[in-house]
Amino acid sequence: MQPHPRIAVCSWSLRPETPRALIDRLRALGVTRVQLSLVPCVVDPLWHDCIAQLRGEGFEVVSGMLKMSGEDYTTLQTIAATGGVRSDAHWCANLDWALQVAALAERHRIPLVSFHGGFLPHDAADPLRRTMLERIGLIADAFARHGVACALETGQESATTLIAALEALAPHDVGVNFDPANMVLYGLGDPLAAAKALAPWIRQVHIKDAQPTDREGTWGRDVPVGEGVVPWADFLRVVAPLRWRGQPVHMAIERESGRCRDADIAKALSMLEAARSTLDQSDADIPLLRSES
Repeated sequence: MQPHPRIAVCSWSLRPETPRALIDRLRALGVTRVQLSLVPCVVDPLWHDCIAQLRGEGFEVVSGMLKMSGEDYTTLQTIAATGGVRSDAHWCANLDWALQVAALAERHRIPLVSFHGGFLPHDAADPLRRTMLERIGLIADAFARHGVACALETGQESATTLIAALEALAPHDVGVNFDPANMVLYGLGDPLAAAKALAPWIRQVHIKDAQPTDREGTWGRDVPVGEGVVPWADFLRVVAPLRWRGQPVHMAIERESGRCRDADIAKALSMLEAARSTLDQSDADIPLLRSES
């Protein structure tokens, strides 16, 4: 049986060294759709023709990912200081990458690119928050000029803080790539409640699981789907009806740790296939609002 048409895999989860390796790994998993890390496609000659190779062998790039320069995930404290658009030292490089990725996405008709905005301060009066929102708006506008939509990855702030930021960014048309595990990893809220609150902005979903930390100020644990605290049956019932531009949102499997990532991704595929009837839902039980934009 072919994977459900809503299901993709994040390319970076497979850690491929070449486009050929990525194609072979996707084929072994039986997946024909991918969210592709796009910075290598603009900075590394080895990856320049990756999208053409993928499409030439029948794979669909459903979305892209813009990785920011200078991010340090060693601890919660280091990523808070360096994540997304927060760093002054890396802002010029990040804007340059964003401009190149936006042009690439337009050239290859990739409709959506996601990225981490960074730890947005909760205080609306914080000057750093204003700076970060201005930078996110600049990136969103750059993508819009190329006819490409963008979405912020969730997890580095609470749903309440993110909603306030999205409302402030409304003129720039910024959506959400919802990752339930990130809410757990960063200790910033219940993933089910956050998904319901952010549903009007969701343009794509990551399928990833996690266990919360037992020590304040440290990471939770990224674990295979089904071994964490994400309530998958309830979560899929919330996100399955969501549509963006008239189509059901894609669900991209992401696995960022572990020695057997392919096996863990296969496990996530099995879980989603078992929920095929849920993924086929067409009538939303929650307001769609911006999800249709």
